[in-house]
Amino acid sequence: MLSTDNLSREKAELQPLLEIIAETVEALSKFGRWKLQVVGATEILPDWLTARLLDAVATSPQREELVVNLAIGYGGRREITDAVRQLLRENLAKGENLESAIDSMSIEEISRHLYTAGQPDPDLVIRTSGEQRLSGFLLWQSAHSEFYFCEAFWPDFRRLDFLRALRSYAQRNRRFGR
Repeated sequence: MLSTDNLSREKAELQPLLEIIAETVEALSKFGRWKLQVVGATEILPDWLTARLLDAVATSPQREELVVNLAIGYGGRREITDAVRQLLRENLAKGENLESAIDSMSIEEISRHLYTAGQPDPDLVIRTSGEQRLSGFLLWQSAHSEFYFCEAFWPDFRRLDFLRALRSYAQRNRRFGR
């Protein structure tokens, strides 16, 4: 919904986006069909937005079978950096020296410290707006994902666009990097 890069936009452009995000998240929390989870650095968001997001998350059902990730204040590079820092801090707190703490890091350990820890990696990533780049979105998790690029901008993305993405995905032979 909002990347760390988007936060550097002019205030006149950013403020209405933040309001729309808050209203959308609050509406999603009222459906009662899924658990909401913010994946991003909420500490860099305005306090009023963080409060509204956390309230919406708290009032959403705590169902683990269906989770809607809200990428707000999200940047893939920041996520990986945060995960590595957290893992290093934990290893050092256990009494490991720095070299040992670094050497004991693994792909699995870093994955367990990502914002999306415990969730499967996405099978399909849909990019709207006609851009054919990731823009830092789910850099770690999308290593083996399939990508679909759609010309429609996100507000104009329709059910038909979603069905086209699913049809394209269904026709692919996934190789998972092999």
